[in-house]
Order: sequence, then C-alpha cells, then structure tokens
Amino acid sequence: MKRFDALLIDFDGVLRRWPDDDHLLEAAHGLPPGSLRRTAFAPELRDEALLGRISDEQWRERIAHDLQRAYPHSAAEQAVMRWSAAVGELDSEVLALLDACRPELRRVLVSNATSRLPRDLQALGLAQRFHAVVNSSELGHAKPDSYCLRAALAYAGVEAGHALFVDDDAANVAAAVALGAHGHHYREPAGLRQWLEEAGALCLDAQTPIWRTGERSASNDDDERSQRQR
Repeated sequence: MKRFDALLIDFDGVLRRWPDDDHLLEAAHGLPPGSLRRTAFAPELRDEALLGRISDEQWRERIAHDLQRAYPHSAAEQAVMRWSAAVGELDSEVLALLDACRPELRRVLVSNATSRLPRDLQALGLAQRFHAVVNSSELGHAKPDSYCLRAALAYAGVEAGHALFVDDDAANVAAAVALGAHGHHYREPAGLRQWLEEAGALCLDAQTPIWRTGERSASNDDDERSQRQR
C-alpha cells in the first residue's frame, strides 16, 4: 500500500458546519429570505475578502452597506452584527476521524477564508490542532488555484503523491488530484472514514486524541522562512 505522509483538509463544509437559520435572522430584521448569503457571497465581494484584499471587518461592513442600500427599510446593520457573532459548530464525527489519524501524519488545514479564520479556530478550540494552517486571505490565492495547493504541500513538507486531500468542493478536489494528490470529495463522515481507512491513514486503536500542542501555523512557517532568507 502506498504510504501517505500528510492530510490536507478543508474547513467549512467538512470540519465546520453552519446552522441553516439565516431566514429567521432575515425575517427578524426586515430582510428577504436568502439576502444575507446572496449579498455576502456575491462573487466580487466574496473574492475581495477571501483573497485578503479587504479584511473580514471591512467585508462585513460592505455586506451591511449593500443590504441597507438594497433594502432601505431593513435593520441591515443589526442583522449583520448578529450573523457575524456565530462561529459555527464542529462536526464531532469528522473531528474524531482527524484525531484517529496516524500520529506521524501531518495535518494541514486548507481554507478559503477571511482574515477572521485565526479567531474562529481559537474560539472552536482548533488553534493547536494542525501542523499548519493555510488561509487564502493570508496567501492571496484561493483553492482551486494551484498556487494555494502547492503552498499547502510545501507547509506539509511532502510531494503531492504522498498527500491526502479532502474538500467538499469537487473543483478543489479535481485541482489537487491534477497535481498528484489522492483526493476525496467529502459528502458525509462515513465515506470519509472508509476513504481514510483504505488509504492507511487511521490508527484505529488510538484511545486519546493524537494532535499535539505547539504545532506551527503557516504564519509561523513564513517567519521561519524569512529568517532563513536573511
């Protein structure tokens, strides 16, 4: 069996879930159903935030501004404030699978995220759970851009052929597979477990979480690389 040395895993849609209750928030603040996400994730505005051209705070200010302009009788600012207060919830089954992976398997979180990602990881207790965190807004490139994926491989310290890649977006998985990684299009925990087992990634007799404290983030690696280049 081929040996894999790193697991590159997506965050939203895999490890983190969001409740489907935006419609309640919208109704309470005079906004039509779907308007929050439609505005927040309009391609141009979304990409500004995910590529780090604007901060998370600026992104949310723009969402409130655009909503208020489109729906002048709404309480858009209050709606966005309440929407922004949530940090989502972890999928306990996926987290258990992450903990059950072989101790030597390097875990790298690869997320198309805003500048708020470090705060969310801290709030969810994940800040020390990965060997590295690759955040598109810090990198300036987002999945499925090969630059982002190659950066994740570099942080993992492995060639693509020795990396496992998990994402809920088929385009991102296809891009990783094109580089030579072994990819899994995530849909539900049972399928992920089977795939990890078949790849030899799981240590099924693990009794305790095997993540380690003191692991480095991508920004730590950047600092170290800068020191080496001086």
